[in-house]
Order: sequence, then structure tokens, then C-alpha cells
Amino acid sequence: MGAVTPARGAGPQGGKQPQQERSRATRLKLLEAAIWCLAERGWTGSTVSVVAERAGVSRGAAQHHFPTREDLFTGAVEHVAEKRQGALKAVAPNLPPAGSLARTRIVVEELVGLYTGPLFRAALHLWVAASDEEQLRERVTALEARVGREAHRTAVALLGADESVPGVRETVQGLLDMARGLGLANLLTDDSARRDRVVEQWAKNVHVTLRLG
Repeated sequence: MGAVTPARGAGPQGGKQPQQERSRATRLKLLEAAIWCLAERGWTGSTVSVVAERAGVSRGAAQHHFPTREDLFTGAVEHVAEKRQGALKAVAPNLPPAGSLARTRIVVEELVGLYTGPLFRAALHLWVAASDEEQLRERVTALEARVGREAHRTAVALLGADESVPGVRETVQGLLDMARGLGLANLLTDDSARRDRVVEQWAKNVHVTLRLG
């Protein structure tokens, strides 16, 4: 019996998919390692070599995916910010009914959560570096604007806010600014007890201003 002829295209396609998956996996490892490095070592201590070692890949592989240091770290912050935004949107189906104070309280808590933890620490190091490095500043400014706009849109959607009502847009933006401030306070000490009290009061203020209750 003669050898079975492989289906047309099976060879190239069969090899191509695993290669693409490996490439995506390597990229993901680098992005997550970059966030860890920024959060733990700051901008000065975070190099492509350090990230590559943390990710368990070669420096050449890292530079293949991210030709410059700026590409790697801005890409990392954007990647994790998108993940956090996705997680925030995913809570929507399980929220209490629209118009309830309980819903507003949970949304405020979730928004504050965007500005705590390793992602915020990493982003902060990137902002500080951008203030001194012209090459980085433009990219980080554009990135922060995109992330901020998306956070604002998500907050408006989850809160059911009507921005045509005077003061509502400013209240939502003030909420996000407050959340960022709480994130800063949490960098040096465990600020959870005070943060809980502030979140409780802000939820009430937002609820009244948005005319949800």
C-alpha cells in the first residue's frame, strides 16, 4: 500500500499555528514581566535584559517583539490596563439594579481598584520617567489619554450616568481623580482602612449627584 498523501496545506498550516501561539505566549510573558519589573525596580532598574530574564526568553526574542525599550514598557502598561478595563466591564451583569446605592458603591470600589496594585505602581514609574525623557513623554501622554478616556466611558456606562445633566461629567471625572489619589496614598502604606471610609462617602456623593436615588 502506498504512503498516504498529506492533505493539501496540512504541513504549513499545522506548523504555522503552534508558531503563532508560541509567539503570542512569548509576547504575553514579556508584557507581564515588564509590568513586574517597573513595579518592583522602577524605570532605572528596568531594562530589556532584565525583563527578558524574568520572562525566561532571550534578549533577542524580546527585541524581536519590542524593538525598543519604550515599545516594551508602554506596550506593557497598555496591555494590563486593557485587561483591567475588561475585568471592570465584566462585573456589569452581576451588579445590583440600576439606580441603587448598592450598585454605585460597588462601581466606585471597582474604579478605585483600577488605581491600586502593581499596574498603578508600574504606570507611575513610567509617568515619572516620561517627565524627564522627551522620547518617552509623547508616547506616555498619548497612552494615558487613551486609558483615561476608556476608564471614563466605562465609569459612565456602569453608573448609568447621564452626562447631559450639569455637573455629572465633572463628578465622574472627579471620582476617577479621587481614585488615582487613593492609589498614590496606598503606595507607601496600607491605606485600606481610610480608603474604605472615603469610598463609602464618595459613593453616597456620586449617587446623589447622578440623581440615581
